[in-house]
Amino acid sequence: MALNIIILAAGKGTRMRSSTAKVLHKVAGQSLIEHVINSAYALRPDHVLVVHGSESNQIKKQCSNYPVDWVLQTEQGGTGHAVQQALPYINAADDSHVLILYADVPLLQIDTLEALRLQLNSADLALLSMHLDEPKGYGRIVRSSDNAVEGIVEEGDANEIIKQIKEVNSGIMAARLATLRECLRLINNDNAQSEYYLTDCVAAAKQLNKTVIAQSCQADEAQGVNSRAQLAAAELIYQQRRRLSLLDSGVSMTDPATVYIEGQVYIEADVSIGPCVELIGPLTIATGTRISSHSVISNSAIAKNTSIHSFCHIEDAKIGEGCELGPYARIRPQTKLSAGVKIGNFVETKKSEIGKGSKVNHLSYIGDAKIGEQTNVGAGTICCNYDGANKHQTIIGDNVFIGSDTQLVAPVEIEDGATVAAGSTITKKVPTQSLALSRAKQTIISNWQRPKKRS
Repeated sequence: MALNIIILAAGKGTRMRSSTAKVLHKVAGQSLIEHVINSAYALRPDHVLVVHGSESNQIKKQCSNYPVDWVLQTEQGGTGHAVQQALPYINAADDSHVLILYADVPLLQIDTLEALRLQLNSADLALLSMHLDEPKGYGRIVRSSDNAVEGIVEEGDANEIIKQIKEVNSGIMAARLATLRECLRLINNDNAQSEYYLTDCVAAAKQLNKTVIAQSCQADEAQGVNSRAQLAAAELIYQQRRRLSLLDSGVSMTDPATVYIEGQVYIEADVSIGPCVELIGPLTIATGTRISSHSVISNSAIAKNTSIHSFCHIEDAKIGEGCELGPYARIRPQTKLSAGVKIGNFVETKKSEIGKGSKVNHLSYIGDAKIGEQTNVGAGTICCNYDGANKHQTIIGDNVFIGSDTQLVAPVEIEDGATVAAGSTITKKVPTQSLALSRAKQTIISNWQRPKKRS
């Protein structure tokens, strides 16, 4: 059966108190509307339409990579009016399905939406409801003695008995296309807001003797985001879901509540994660890896059995098997570490390849470099790769020893087996199996008297 999805995104979101459109505020690094669009496409729809307002250029720009059709709602005439604007763009059979979502409800699970749609196998219109201990402000789902849905009563119209009902309307709705068209023709804007409410379709469906079903979901799934506080609450729920999913898959976390996860993150079983760690996708982490506290890893691939000590920052890098990083290492974009590489404390790498078993242990900068296997780079070594206008490469071979406090002025090459003495400034090629030494001659002045302050 064909599936058409309408996403309502025309609300102004004044309670956010922001120049940014409400639906562009982010949960786990992704805008609210993108969460909803991704959920929509996970259902494999035939058509996705987004109803937007007259001042939503920033929304369209943010979502330009999605193949949705944009429908303009020039006036804020209510949710029913918004859906009315979208229906003329749906060219499908009368018995095809329409699912209506909201761009500020980012936490709906795919299984929930699929189950809601399946209700249309036996109903003409299906509502997504939720049960709240404190239902104040929500429209109540009123059922008959045989549990059939009779209608939705809004808070302002509810008597004391109806106000005791805990089942409330989420606003999410699925319907057969013909039923939705008929119901929208029957609703009116005879209310305090002079708006056409989508919820009035339930009463219209009953008037048409259509079958209406309400399916309940977890309350946190259908919570909308209308304020900064609700945005923070949605973030907490999302993060808790991701953490539980990782824990269930065999990942260990010392303090799960402090682990932040964003984007596509794939972690194999038997990975251990310490407290206060940020994992930002796209990211893959292989089994046996240990990530200690306060590390940030993004857009990278970490091979198995790697040890990442505290306070490391890794971005856009490929880390080989059995590497050891940090503490306080900064691995910048286009770094590639082969198996068994050690990057020590206060070492920064950028756009560099380091071969198997090589070590850069302390207080060094390796940029625009290619280092071979089993090479040792001493403390305080710097690749002087920038001449003020252009970047140049440093090439270091296998089994090279670089002494501490060395400056490698690129472009420069150090061949296999060479040694560079500590405190040297290297500007020319160092041949294989040779020693390069570049120091000022040491002078000793005996019986030296230090200067004294004048009285």
